[in-house]
Amino acid sequence: MAFVVSQGQLSAVSIAPLAAPAAYVQLADGVYREYAHLYRVQPQIRTVVSFLARNIAQLGLHAFRRLSDTDRERLVDHPLPQILAAPGAKLTKYRLIERLVSDIAIYDTAYWVKVKVQGGGVIGVIPIPPSRMTIEGDNWLQPEKFTVHGSKGDLELRPDQVVHFHGYDPVDLRYGSSPIDALRSLLAEEFEANRAREQMWRNGGRLSGVLKRPADAPKWDPTARSRFKEGWRSYTSGGGTPILEDGMEYEQLAIDPAKAQYIEARKLTREEVAAAYHIPLPMVGILDHATFSNIKEQHQHLYQDTLGPWLTMIQEEVGLQLIPDLPDSENVYVEFNLQEKLRGSFEEQAAQLQTAVGAPWLLRNEARARMNLPSIDGGDDLITPLNVLVGEMASPTDTAPDPAEAQALPKAGGRLVLVKAGRPEGLDDADAERDRFVTELEALTRRHADVLLEEPPADADGVPGWWARERDVRVAQLQALIGRHMVRMAQLGAWDVLEEFNPRAQGWSAEVMDAWLSAAALHHAELHDGAGETAAMEAAAAPPPEEGGLGAALALAGAVWVGAALTRSETAATEAHSFGGHDAAGASGMGFKQWVTTSAHPRSQHAAMNGEKVPLDGVFSNGLRWPGDGMGDAAETANCRCLLTYSNSE
Repeated sequence: MAFVVSQGQLSAVSIAPLAAPAAYVQLADGVYREYAHLYRVQPQIRTVVSFLARNIAQLGLHAFRRLSDTDRERLVDHPLPQILAAPGAKLTKYRLIERLVSDIAIYDTAYWVKVKVQGGGVIGVIPIPPSRMTIEGDNWLQPEKFTVHGSKGDLELRPDQVVHFHGYDPVDLRYGSSPIDALRSLLAEEFEANRAREQMWRNGGRLSGVLKRPADAPKWDPTARSRFKEGWRSYTSGGGTPILEDGMEYEQLAIDPAKAQYIEARKLTREEVAAAYHIPLPMVGILDHATFSNIKEQHQHLYQDTLGPWLTMIQEEVGLQLIPDLPDSENVYVEFNLQEKLRGSFEEQAAQLQTAVGAPWLLRNEARARMNLPSIDGGDDLITPLNVLVGEMASPTDTAPDPAEAQALPKAGGRLVLVKAGRPEGLDDADAERDRFVTELEALTRRHADVLLEEPPADADGVPGWWARERDVRVAQLQALIGRHMVRMAQLGAWDVLEEFNPRAQGWSAEVMDAWLSAAALHHAELHDGAGETAAMEAAAAPPPEEGGLGAALALAGAVWVGAALTRSETAATEAHSFGGHDAAGASGMGFKQWVTTSAHPRSQHAAMNGEKVPLDGVFSNGLRWPGDGMGDAAETANCRCLLTYSNSE
């Protein structure tokens, strides 16, 4: 097999030309559906494709010119940003990118036709549906020409008139390979399940079956047989009530909907479609393993790992196929404004900026403008608090140590360990702290349950509203108690590590951990209150006891809720203790951490992990950073008493 080189380019290979890949999927014998049809009618595909298209389209696509390795300028008056802002055919930038991503997600290929002025350059781009575009020629390395199939005829285009986006196909490098092809068997199963459900509902919600007439039944005369057939036909068409004669029995033949697990099958379809497009499951509404702690990490993962390859592909194709056609295009490129999505909340950004600049950074009139209030005289002056001396403090919230004291402080891992006081007094060992934690959480939970039971609902329908009453107050009280104990456990974990690896430290402040611990405490408070609500709802849904009725059932649910305090306090204590020790280990320059199992009857996975060592910033084989890590689910963290040890060697 030989390549033919013409004018410095690969032009053909001695192989028979292939037909364009079919844009349809076989779902059953004689049933074929186009990709476009599946997008319109298959909810799982539409959910995933539209999720990708909308999230990428809402990102700003900006044009820049590279000035040096460390500098660039944003282009505004250049033709490139003007084309992207108004591509043509009354399209906006959002709609242009939305169509592009949708076409690639459905077909793994997409086309923009360049709009040029007579004898001039490109002034716009028009997206063409892949179903209306054909790649011509027998060169499977690159297109020789394109044909647009319009309603009034065809239009042939040269390759330089088209921006051609496509993925990978192992046979023909001009096309992509749609993920829908890989999902064919799953979509076929969903198609058959839908047909079965539709047939059942057309049958009045009745399942298929047969009528059995005893062998010793009297002979059926034609008149009686016809009368019964008419009655049964009326019943199956949605009317009437059949009368089974002569000992007849009805035997169901169809699959029971409950046994067919229709809901689970639909969920599986969405999971598999999301996996085919590399989308985290919580992003498309599958929240089985989503927690307060890990949902933010999932959001970061979405824009870094899921959408990152998409953004890079689009940026590079525009740079390769569109920008060279524009005037003054040297060192010009496009880039999605991904940082806008990866920024923290306003509170996080404000705290970081205040620490970075060492003083307040927002003018009073700027703050008033955010609240839609008018400006005031003197509001454009930046205020510096009296306790902040520029150049003397790291931030307006910190107290700088004495310079001589700072020189004597130990340095760990390239960072200065700032100390303010000795080990806090009153800290017991871990077991005593845990016992105090569970005792106080049980007592508070019991008080909450007693208050609720003072005025229980009259019936099961009133349980949701009854439980929601004063929920915010309960959660706030739970957060305060849980947070107080988590701070103590975090201090205990930190000091255990500091005394072993950084004995010169004079003290350790938990302030650096306050924000994280407060958020974690709120998460545990919401979960604990939710456990009580679940117990109450289950009690209301069950048949009421013969004695006491709904009130007795709710009292029993309250006892279950109090019992759940043990698991919640154990889980929160382990998480805080591990987090505090981990933070102190990082400040002390430790490079590795090791999982240690302490329970006599540990989980099988935790027992297998005993002694497993990873870098300090890494995760263990179960996906957790430390025992009790809130990023894990209850199966990994509930009642866990494992711990970590630290070292500087593998």
